[in-house]
Amino acid sequence: MKMGTEHVVPMSRQALAVLDELRPLTGSFELLFPNRDNPAKCMSENTLLYGMYALGYHSKATPHGLRATASTILHEMGFRPDVIERQLSHSERSPVRAAYHRSEYLQERRQLMQTWADFVESLGGKP
Repeated sequence: MKMGTEHVVPMSRQALAVLDELRPLTGSFELLFPNRDNPAKCMSENTLLYGMYALGYHSKATPHGLRATASTILHEMGFRPDVIERQLSHSERSPVRAAYHRSEYLQERRQLMQTWADFVESLGGKP
C-alpha cells in the first residue's frame, strides 16, 4: 500500500476468476503485478495511469477518478460510508476516532465487493 500499511481486500468471485486466468502469466512471481524491470518490486504507481492513456483515456479518466466514481455509486447503492472508506483504505481523519475505531467491516466489505463486481459485470464487459 502507498502508506505502508496492510490492507485486507475481500475478493468477489469475478475477481478470483480473473486471478486464476492470470496465474499462468504471473505464477512464477511473488507479486501479482511485478515491476517490468525488477519483478521483485511492485509495478509503478503510474502504470495504471499510463495504461489508461494507452487505451485513449488521456484527459478523460484516471485511476483515482474511477475510485471516486465507485465510491459515489456505492453510496447511491446504500452502503455505509464507513464501509466504503475502509474498502478504499482511507484512514480516519479524527485522531480521537482513529485511536479507538479500528473496525475492518470485513463481512460488509465482502458484500460490497461482490455487489460492485456484479454491477460492473452487468455493464456488459468482463470485470
